[in-house]
Amino acid sequence: MAARNRGRSGQRIDPSELELAREVERLLFPKSSPVCTWNCIGVKNRTAGVLGGDYFDSVPLPDSRLAVIIGDVTGHGLHASVVMSMLYGFVHHAAFHQIDPKKLAAQVNTFLAHFAERSRTFDLYFSTTLFLGIIDPKTLELEYVNAGHVPPLIRRAGAIIELAPTTTPLGYFGTLDIPSASFRLEQGDRLLLYTDGIIEAANPSGDRFGPERLKEVLAHSGSDHLEFLERVFASLQTFGAADPPEDDCTLLVVDIHGAAAPDSC
Repeated sequence: MAARNRGRSGQRIDPSELELAREVERLLFPKSSPVCTWNCIGVKNRTAGVLGGDYFDSVPLPDSRLAVIIGDVTGHGLHASVVMSMLYGFVHHAAFHQIDPKKLAAQVNTFLAHFAERSRTFDLYFSTTLFLGIIDPKTLELEYVNAGHVPPLIRRAGAIIELAPTTTPLGYFGTLDIPSASFRLEQGDRLLLYTDGIIEAANPSGDRFGPERLKEVLAHSGSDHLEFLERVFASLQTFGAADPPEDDCTLLVVDIHGAAAPDSC
């Protein structure tokens, strides 16, 4: 008889149900952009277990702008997946109706804090880091909020630029000051969003992969966006990081090909 996992209540969880939940997760998340226009988008995600707590998306908005989203809920596994799925649905829906990153992040904070107030036992799990950016294809202006997330990286020629956090993670406080920031992207830029499972991956000696190794791969990778994703994960394997990973690992890359014409989408 196949082994069964147990939930917090001690009730056994059928592995087939976990696998079904994993398939639902896969359906939620985007694949690489089917058509490259003013940008090309690629994503790659590996979870520490059957289910994960990372969430990510690229959402074309009705006014032709592009929302790029990445976040990491506290913990991983089944409980993180439940919170992640709820949060992902909220963020994805809100992106279509409230496209100001500051206001959307404030709504996410209130949303999580509301559930955290219901239980002192599980309040910690209703928290998340979040990077939410909106790119205008006509100007390549990126307006963003970085709520405690690891800094996204931009490769521009030979330089690596970090988009530092603008506020703390969401869900810990009922009210939170959430400033936004902006950055002007340029043709030829590569924007890399990732979760901390990448840089915190450890080898058998206990050394961390770290942000500097990730920057090194980014700086010296002349490959296209999809090959670049494979190269990062190959670098983790060469480094000796655990496989499967000890924490969820996600990469979302956006290559900027140039500003869109005023009448293009």
